[in-house]
Amino acid sequence: MAWIQLRLNATAESADTISDTLMELGAASVTFLDAQDTPVFEPLPGETRLWGDTDVVGLFDAIVDMKPVIEQLKQLPELANQMTYKVEALEDKDWEREWMENFHPMQFGRRLWICPSWREAPEPDAVNVLLDPGLAFGTGTHPTTALCLTWLDGLDLSAKSVVDFGCGSGILAIAAIKLGAADVVGLDIDPQALTASADNAERNGVKDQLTVYLPKDQPDNIQADVVVANILAGPLRELAPVISALVKQGGQLALSGLLQEQAEELRAIYGQWFDLNPTAIEGDWCRLDGTKR
Repeated sequence: MAWIQLRLNATAESADTISDTLMELGAASVTFLDAQDTPVFEPLPGETRLWGDTDVVGLFDAIVDMKPVIEQLKQLPELANQMTYKVEALEDKDWEREWMENFHPMQFGRRLWICPSWREAPEPDAVNVLLDPGLAFGTGTHPTTALCLTWLDGLDLSAKSVVDFGCGSGILAIAAIKLGAADVVGLDIDPQALTASADNAERNGVKDQLTVYLPKDQPDNIQADVVVANILAGPLRELAPVISALVKQGGQLALSGLLQEQAEELRAIYGQWFDLNPTAIEGDWCRLDGTKR
């Protein structure tokens, strides 16, 4: 497939707005590049990982007429006074393989490694999760996923039940099983996430220990010893009673996908049911965790 790349020079203050606008205008993907052309992978709403002068790169199908796109971008207040950009045709590449080249094995905590399914595990005797995320979120490269993986590695999950709320690629659910959990339920609103989770569970030889559901299909009254929800602050706020009800009395909960400035509001909400530990922070992101009273 042929592509057109639109590259705009931006500042830390304008990059997020430009990125959002490019997606609204039909970009298939948006990447932030620093002055040395180093890509920022897996950006999420609210995330800014910039190094001063920043280029925002939108990738469009080659059939897209770029003139209206350029005109719409010129209407942005952030670009009204100065808009430096370059439009270029890209050679036809296997972009999935290009991404695969940059996904490497990563260690979390003492025992746990997340390994791309197409690479060899660096420590065969460690707790290795073989992962192919497909179209679902969750590779371990994002701080919110890393915070949750490290938390799971620090728990004694032997014979425990676990719910992964918003399971995505299944990375947290499968890690919990590999770390000793007896059975795990994965919940997600995206059918593609359930497919990715099931495929990755089979790849890791744990498919019999993972059951996945869309919310409308999940059994009533599910409760677990451990619940992890790596989503975003809005759903964590709105679904607080639902998520909290999934945790058994005395059970453990971890919440991530929230920025540092969102932590206190979420702490106040979940503090109604949980004794929460100090906030764990990585970059702009954080994790709340605690025990249900």
